[in-house]
Amino acid sequence: MHNIEKNLETVRERIARYAQAYQRSPQDITLLAVSKTKPVTDIEIALAAGQRDFGENYVQEAEQKILAMQGKTISWHYIGPIQSNKTRRISELFDWVHSVDRYKIARRLSEQRPSELPALNILLQVNIENEPSKSGIAVDEILALAQKIAELPRVRLRGLMAIPAVHDDFDQQREPLARMFQAYRQLQQHCRDCDTLSMGMSADMQAAIAEGATLVRIGTAIFGPRAPVKNIES
Repeated sequence: MHNIEKNLETVRERIARYAQAYQRSPQDITLLAVSKTKPVTDIEIALAAGQRDFGENYVQEAEQKILAMQGKTISWHYIGPIQSNKTRRISELFDWVHSVDRYKIARRLSEQRPSELPALNILLQVNIENEPSKSGIAVDEILALAQKIAELPRVRLRGLMAIPAVHDDFDQQREPLARMFQAYRQLQQHCRDCDTLSMGMSADMQAAIAEGATLVRIGTAIFGPRAPVKNIES
């Protein structure tokens, strides 16, 4: 068995264990394998092991992988920051976009989504701890942006995403994630399609599952450490 297969098995077991510990069903939690900077061969191994959702941060790198894997049953998620000049390729290549934080970006994605494809699933990125260095909207901006996006024809708002600050303490990890869940539940009262709360990575997956994540983004625990990234255009 390849290391990636073993790692996937271990991560799935952890998800099931954490879900059970917090009275949740493992089937309600999607595992997104973050494959950014990793070669197509790694994705092929994970795909053969039953993984279907993959996350990418860099448009040009992702395009090469997506084209190489055409015809495979894969759901591609864009999880990186979005530049206006990249929205066309993002709208053409991906099934999900996790990092929408401006109406302008949502509008461009809608306008540029090919008509032969289903509506693009999008999540609103929330800066849950108001970190100056991170993208994302404030919690009190969610509903207004969601209402505007609901009028766009070629995108489908599915929920929220967050990248909280790194905390080593478990209780400190849970606090911002709990606030994300509250924001998500409030959004659901106004958005019938909103069924996705994307939060939790390799280091805080347990806390995220404890606080209601429906999708966890796991890279290192599946594919191993990443080499430093140089000169990759996002």
